[in-house]
Formats: sequence, structure tokens, C-alpha cells
Amino acid sequence: MASLDGDEKLVQKAFPYKWELLVLLWVAFTFNQGDRQIYNNLLPQIQPDLQLSNEQAGLVATIFNAIYGILVPVSGYVGDAFRRKWVIIGALILWSAATLLTGLAGGIIGLIVFRGLATGAGEAFYYPSANSLIGQLHQRTRALAMGIHQTANYIGVVVSFVGAYIGELYGWRNAFYLFGGLGIVWAMWMIFRMEDTPQPHDASGVSRRPPVGEVLKYIIGKPTVMCLAVSFACHVFANIGYLTWMPTFLHEKFELKLATASLCALAVHYAASALGVLVGGHLSDRLVIRRRAARMEFEWIGLLLSAPFLIWMAHAGSLVLCLTASGLYGVFRGIYDSNLFAAPFDVTAPRYRSSMVGFVLSFGFIIGSTAPWLLGAIKTRWGLEPGITLLGAAYVLGGIAALVALYAFFHRDYVPEEILEEPSV
Repeated sequence: MASLDGDEKLVQKAFPYKWELLVLLWVAFTFNQGDRQIYNNLLPQIQPDLQLSNEQAGLVATIFNAIYGILVPVSGYVGDAFRRKWVIIGALILWSAATLLTGLAGGIIGLIVFRGLATGAGEAFYYPSANSLIGQLHQRTRALAMGIHQTANYIGVVVSFVGAYIGELYGWRNAFYLFGGLGIVWAMWMIFRMEDTPQPHDASGVSRRPPVGEVLKYIIGKPTVMCLAVSFACHVFANIGYLTWMPTFLHEKFELKLATASLCALAVHYAASALGVLVGGHLSDRLVIRRRAARMEFEWIGLLLSAPFLIWMAHAGSLVLCLTASGLYGVFRGIYDSNLFAAPFDVTAPRYRSSMVGFVLSFGFIIGSTAPWLLGAIKTRWGLEPGITLLGAAYVLGGIAALVALYAFFHRDYVPEEILEEPSV
């Protein structure tokens, strides 16, 4: 028995728990994004099978995003008030079970209940608690760890094409059964492997449940967070607009098949984003040791340098140039993503971080949800080129908001690293 304990300690030393946690969360987040995307990929099969109109099919996605936006600030507070292990695992079980049950839907009501309400609610309760845990266990490697976690966003979207493939071979219902079932299996594994990490302490060393009013007052009193919330809303607006209309743009402008257009729009961009997020996370973690504003600098740089490539995409004369611009946009979008929450964590006390993530996510998704409709209206009158150009303008606005946060408020709002607790891992 003593030998076994020694072997376990050797494994823990070679692979510290904070990195094992990151692997556990990375896989869970991959399922999160994959489960979210397979509905979109399978719509051509779902619509005729369930006899859904275009409005009904869109309504399911609208309800999903609305539920997510409404509940994510609630989930943020829950992550600060309760044990995050069980919040995360409970969320994974809920959205995976709802994904599985979506395969049993017999019409619009079933899709709304299982897909719109239950899946949206489950996914809303994952991200704030997950980032709070990563930020607590990764201090010197915070941006890199969050960047690695963010790559699951990209991989999950790509993996969702497996669902489309399964749908073509065995029917759309089996794709939901597979993705949902695998998520439940992973949740069972996380129950045994994930530690019940205590909540961060306040300045007095006491871990307590913060009142809602105290949390709201704290977050609203951080203008750096408010500015970064505006930056994030601009990013979400551009990202949702890109995901919704870029496949159509490539299909219409360069006469690609729909499947090819979708693959080109997502694969090139997200491969480049994965590169940007890893490079940005690594560099900002190294630079922040000498310059505490480094993570904030990566925010505005990523946003402002994304803008010209979005505009280039809109007006590119060939598919090669358009995809080149999409890839370069992905690199700088990844640099922004690498410090998406690592930067606001630098101005937020640990015990309020989950709530802060929930607030920023809610604000961003509520604003960003207008992009598909707005670009659709622009397309009807003038085509997609002006709409894609508008996405670049959104990044310019987001970059300006990040610059204001950095130079007007960051140094006042900064939470010194030395007052943060060092977690024992």
C-alpha cells in the first residue's frame, strides 16, 4: 500500500492536478460546443423529418441563446456561492441528457423543451465556474491555461461535423444519442477525478457566500470590467455574424457547395485561432511578470488587428485571398481569446470571478444575438459585403473600449497578485 501511495505521488508530481483539471474541463467544453453546433449541422435532416418551417427551426436556436443569456449571470453567482465541482458536473449532465433526449423529439415542442430550454440552461452553468477554477489554480500560467481551454471551443465546432456524418449514415437522431451519451459518460469520470476545490477566500482569509447585492456592487464598481464587457459584446457580435453568414457568403460569392463552404469558413479560421490563442496565452503569461498590463494589451491588439482582415474578407476577389484573410483574422481573434478572461481576472478579486464571467457573458450574448438578424436585413438590401464589413467595424469599437479600459481604469482597478491565495495542488 505504501508503494502505491508513492507511485501516486510520483504521478501527481509529474502531472500536477491543475493540468489534469484543465484536461477534464477541456473535454467537457468540447462536448459543450459540439452539442451546441450539431443542431445547426443537422437542420437539413431535422426540418423535413419533423415538418418544421424556417421560422420554427430558427425559433429553437433563438430560445437556446435567450435562455443562455438570461441564466449565465445566475450561473456566475452560483459558481461563487456553491461548490464549483458540482456546478460543472451538474451542468454537463443536464446538457448531455438534454442533447440525448433531443433525439427523441417528435416536433417543435420537443425541440424547444430539450434543445432550447434544457440544453441552453445546462450550458449556461458551465463556463463561469470552469474559468473561476482555472484562474484559481493557474496564476502564473493563467492566460495559457485559459487559452488551451478556449481551443475546445474551436475543436468542438469541428468535431460537430462527426454528428453530421453520423446523421447522413444512420439518421439525425443517432447523432444526438451519441453526443449526449458520451457527455454523460464523461461526467461520471469527472465525479471520480475532479477535486472539490474550496472557494477562494476574501482578504480576511474567510470563505463565505457573498450576497447578491455585494457582488453586483463590486462588479459595477469596476469600470475596467465594464469596458471589457463592451469589447466582448463587439467580439460576440462579429463572431456570431461570421458563423451565421460566412458559409452563405462563400457559397454565393465563390459558388461553392454548401458543405465545402461551411468547412472552408470554419476549418481555416479555427485552425488559425487555435494557433493565436496558444501563442497569445504563452507570451502574455511571460510578459505579465514584468508588465502587469500585458494581458490587457493583448486584448486591444487582438481586436484592432482582427478588423482589417474581416474587411479584406468582405471584398476579396478570390477564394484564396478570402481564406487567407479568414486565417489571419483567426490568428488575431485567437490572441484576443487567449486573454479573454485572464485580463479581467487581473482586476477582479477571486471570490467574485465566476459572477464577473457570468455578467460579461450575458452582456455579450444579448448584444451579439442581434448580428444574424441585422446582417440578414443588410443582405436583403445591399448584399453580404457591407454586413461582413460591419463586423470589422465592431472589432474596431471593441478595441477602442479595451484601450479605454487599459489607460483610464486598469491601474486603479488592478488586484495585486500578492493578495491572491496560492492554491495547494
